[in-house]
Amino acid sequence: MSKPMSLFFWVCICFLAACAPQADPAATVESYLQALVDKDQARYAALICPDWEPDAMIEFDAFGAVEASLDGVECTQSGSDGDAALVECAGSILAIYRGEDNRVIDLEGVVYRVVSDAGEWRVCGYE
Repeated sequence: MSKPMSLFFWVCICFLAACAPQADPAATVESYLQALVDKDQARYAALICPDWEPDAMIEFDAFGAVEASLDGVECTQSGSDGDAALVECAGSILAIYRGEDNRVIDLEGVVYRVVSDAGEWRVCGYE
């Protein structure tokens, strides 16, 4: 392959890679849940879409009073709705409030709506 043709080929590959979202929607939901239980507000905010931010921050603040961890969380893309990916997770969030026994928040049955925004997947609520 000639040098100019090779250069053109690599430029096209880089352009296509830049247009594609950088992670898969399921990994984004797992990161979102981990940021929630870790109380990492900066990371959490980076993983939500602007339209859902007010509601998402209420959810984030609700976890501020508990110690929480993820238990067996695995997410998979279960479908799509227009431009949005639909993601479902197995597992749960374990929460301890004021030293009481663990409260289990089952993630089964929750369908997360995830959209690509500026080349990154962001959580935009639930179905």
